[in-house]
Amino acid sequence: MAQSPLHDVHRRLGARFVDFGGWEMPVQYSSVLAEHRAVRESVGWFDVSHLGRFSLQERAVIDRLLSNNLDLIEPGRTQYTLLLNESAGIEDDLLVWWWDPDDLWVLPNASTYESVLARFTNQGANCEDLRAKTAMLAIQGPETPGVIDQLLGVSPKRFRTYPTEYDGSPVWLAGTGYTGERGGEVVTDPATAEKLIAALAEIGAAPCGLGCRDTLRLEAGLLLAGQDFDPSTNPAEAGLSWAVNSDHDFVGRGAWMSISDAEPAKRLSAFRLDGRKIPRPGYRLRAGESKGTVTSGNFSPTLENGIGLGYLAPPTSADPEVEIRGTWEQAKAVELPFLKR
Repeated sequence: MAQSPLHDVHRRLGARFVDFGGWEMPVQYSSVLAEHRAVRESVGWFDVSHLGRFSLQERAVIDRLLSNNLDLIEPGRTQYTLLLNESAGIEDDLLVWWWDPDDLWVLPNASTYESVLARFTNQGANCEDLRAKTAMLAIQGPETPGVIDQLLGVSPKRFRTYPTEYDGSPVWLAGTGYTGERGGEVVTDPATAEKLIAALAEIGAAPCGLGCRDTLRLEAGLLLAGQDFDPSTNPAEAGLSWAVNSDHDFVGRGAWMSISDAEPAKRLSAFRLDGRKIPRPGYRLRAGESKGTVTSGNFSPTLENGIGLGYLAPPTSADPEVEIRGTWEQAKAVELPFLKR
């Protein structure tokens, strides 16, 4: 099983580990609830070194493979985008960090990294694997801009990129994250990442694991690849049409043009439950004649009730029910995000 270059740091901090996509990663240090609250109320940090990242110079390959359009942004910014198959199914969702006109980074999910890297290489891109020689930290929470400014001399704005340094070593920072809070994600060499973690500890930032990362991203209405969508799901069904721009040619565009204006066969729905009942992934959903399955669900520590996502077919706006331990529980359909900041 793969390990983060910061694995020994996590052991010293008392982390509990789980297998996540073939990586042994911290699931929690103190408690999921305490770590969740740290990010919502102050600042916490995550080791996200398992996430994919590679650099390339060939913008044309990004234009050909990814659904969004770099013409909508410029160097110094980031963009959320999708990798589709020829049927317009979602193979992965990714970020592009754009540094200079001929210096771009692509950040796929951990489980798809090798296949996405291969797709770009097969299209003629000269890709440099950054995951093999760097660590990656996510620093998140309402106090994060001041914390990052104190450490790196930059207060990151959303979806901007900043080349900077720490203790004489290069650091690459982007105003991105997966929690719904302000913050940034940092890529640097492992030794410098350890120094940053020590500095974060002195400031009082909490180490946080994958357990609270999941509750945070769900409250923020952010989807999990391979769970909330897969290659059989198109962007309209997943509520991700905004990440597709048809003004350029990309893999899956033909199929997308034929289905984008049609009523989707299924649609991702968000719902909440009263009280502490938890809609687990795989639980059955229904709403009138519509049937489906929960894809993500958990107890929201901030909202103090169960929340979930799931697909219903045919699509409906009616309030759903969730089958929990043999009993159909009434839920309430809501708009994403669950937690509006």
